[in-house]
Order: sequence, then structure tokens, then C-alpha cells
Amino acid sequence: MKTTLLTTALLFLYVLCFAQVKIEVTCNHSDWNYLLNEEVTFSYKITGAEDLKGPLEINYQIGEEKMPPLKIGEIKDFEGTIKGGTMTKPGFLRCTILGTGAGKTIKGMATAAFEAQNIQPTVKLPTDFESFWSNAIADARKIPLDPIMTEIPEQSNEKVKVYAVNFQNNMKDGRLYGVLTVPNKEGKFPAVLLVPGAGIRPYNANKDFENEDIITLNMGIHGIPVDLPKELYSSLAKASLFEYPFMNLNSKDHYYYKRVYVGCVKAVDFIFGLDKFNGQDVAVSGGSQGGALAIVTAALDPRIKYLRSNYPALCDLTGYLHQRAGGWPHILNQQNAPRYQAEKYIENLAYYDVVNFARFVKVPGFYTWGYNDETCPPTSYYSAFNMITAPKELLVKKETGHNTLPEQHQAQVKWLAERLNKKN
Repeated sequence: MKTTLLTTALLFLYVLCFAQVKIEVTCNHSDWNYLLNEEVTFSYKITGAEDLKGPLEINYQIGEEKMPPLKIGEIKDFEGTIKGGTMTKPGFLRCTILGTGAGKTIKGMATAAFEAQNIQPTVKLPTDFESFWSNAIADARKIPLDPIMTEIPEQSNEKVKVYAVNFQNNMKDGRLYGVLTVPNKEGKFPAVLLVPGAGIRPYNANKDFENEDIITLNMGIHGIPVDLPKELYSSLAKASLFEYPFMNLNSKDHYYYKRVYVGCVKAVDFIFGLDKFNGQDVAVSGGSQGGALAIVTAALDPRIKYLRSNYPALCDLTGYLHQRAGGWPHILNQQNAPRYQAEKYIENLAYYDVVNFARFVKVPGFYTWGYNDETCPPTSYYSAFNMITAPKELLVKKETGHNTLPEQHQAQVKWLAERLNKKN
């Protein structure tokens, strides 16, 4: 018994110490940007492992993101450099260092950009792309909005009134739900449509703009109320909405995102029907899946004045067919290709790929992301970003992954507020 207790205590202590281990990886260019054929050297530093009482195995791998590694090896020292090689085509080269011990793994990475501004998409633009979406929106607008608004007193305050809202989308009795905040004062105000990242979850009022006299509509996309118990959303994610980005991909007319994309336009219709909307100044804003929907909405709806997009998903989905990373949800990667690599799926995806919407964006936009994103690969979203010819501002925080730092969040809120309130 004593031996067992001692062993358990030592294992607990080792796990606790292991949790303090950190791996930092950087590139020898401070901005992590390189020219083609220029060599990159990765530096690493492992801290917190000096007093670790137990085995720690450290390995590295270098390769293009989401592709098989070009170089692998074992690391013996806690600090050093690794020759990373180069790239002969625009893209991203990533060094990932993994420390394994106590049944756990810690990770550090750095991703070098090789002429990212020259990355070109692999997806093709369908000849009937514009007419397909014009018809889809026209058909959706045959269904009246029939908007319903119910105040949520517990979320309202002296600055804003908050409402649970819903309206019909592209089929009778098929509704979209969201949470609306309206300045609690007399006047007419600009608005921001907030489109969501991936997942199934409840939504509350967004208070980012409550000091800016701006209306916000925090929108859900799944056609279910956004104020239900969390357990229900978890159940839906495991059952009827499991892998929803793959649903009905065999038909471009019934693919899951069709009702989502036209629903974003119907959400703008809803905003234009609000008594307190000023009738002209509306922006769209989102990250990840929401970053994709923001670009899509700006391309489909000429009433959008400004666009904010963080690390957009659904970009250049066919990248995997060209031996490079494709966008989330990775429909054509090695795991999913056996199911979806048929020509009909590839053709249908072109109507939903954000790259093809980016070609039609005409409004100023603010974009932000990092190079270490493993969910939405930078190669994929630069494929879309490089297609945008409208005015665009880009804030890169190179070390970040699929997350937004407070300074990025503050910058994008400030950028939108200044333009909507004409303070610039």
C-alpha cells in the first residue's frame, strides 16, 4: 500500500511539473516572412524541464502546413537551432516541436511565410456563380421575413435594450434566431451583423459596441433558438447536427451552407427593417466560420459598407487536391477524400468556397490572423485575401493560432466603430 501511494504521489508530482514545461519556437527573421528560396532557421527554447524527474522525449518535424513532414528528428538539448530549409513556391513552412512525457504532450511551433502575398487559389470560379446566388437570394426573399422581437430585460441596461429575435429564412416556417442590441436612446443608428464561428451553442447580447451607439445582431445559423439549455446544443452537435458542414454536399442546391449564406442576407434585410437603424450604415463581422460568412455576406449584399474577418474558414477547399493545405472543415484532406473526392462534390464546393466570394468584395475590410493557425491554415485564407481588390487592412500577430488576442479584438472593434460613426 505504501509503495502504491508513493508511486501515485511521484506520478502526480511529475505530471504537475510536466505542466510547467514550455516550448518556444521562433524564426530567424523577426517578422517570420521570407522570399522564395531563402533559408529559414528555427530557434527553440524549452523551459521548466530542467528539474523534471522523469522521461521527456522531444521531437521536431518541419513541413508545409497540413502536409506530411519533410524533415523529422530528435532534440536532446533544451535550447538550439534547426535548419528549416526553404520553399520554392508561395506558402507556409512550419516547425513543430513536441515534448512527450507522463502520457501527455506539449507543443511549440513557428511558421515561416514564403511570399504569402503571392499565394494563388486552386479553386475555380463556376461560370454561373453569380446567377446561382442571385437566384438563391431572390427565391429566399419570396418568403416574408415575419420578424418577431421579444425584449430580454435581464440582458438590457441603461445603455442598450436587448431582444431575442427570429425571422423566416428561405423556406416557410424555417427561421433564423439571434440576439439584438439597440441603443437605449432616441435616434437612428448604424448596425453590425455578427456572424458566428463554427459550432452549436447559445448566444447572448454582444456588448462590444454598447458605448458606440451601434446596433448589433448576434446571429445563429442553425435554425434553432439561441437561448436553450447548453445540454441540448451538445446533444444536437452529437446527433442531428453532427458534421453539419458536410451535410447534403452531393447537391449544390441543398448543401447545408446554402440556407446559411442566404440567411446572412435575410439578416441584413431584418436590420434594414428596424425602426432605429439609420438606413445606410451596416457592417458584417466574424471570425473563423464567421470570418468566412463575413466575406460571403459582403460579396452577396451590396448594402454592406464595411467588413471585418478573422482567420476565415471555407477558403480554397480544393487545396488538398494540389498537395497543399485546404481550408476548414478540410473536406478534401486525406481523411475525408475517400468520401468526397468525387467530381460532383468538388464542383459543388466551388459555389461555396470563400475564395470565389472574395473575388466580388467591393467594400473596405479589416482582417487579422496569425501564422500558427492549425484549424484554418494560413495558406487557405491568403488564397482568399489575395483575391480581394477592395481596400483592405491586415493586422498579423504571427505567433497566434486559431485565436484572437485582446489587442486584435480591440483594433477591429475600433476600426468598425470609427467607420460606422464616421469618426475617421
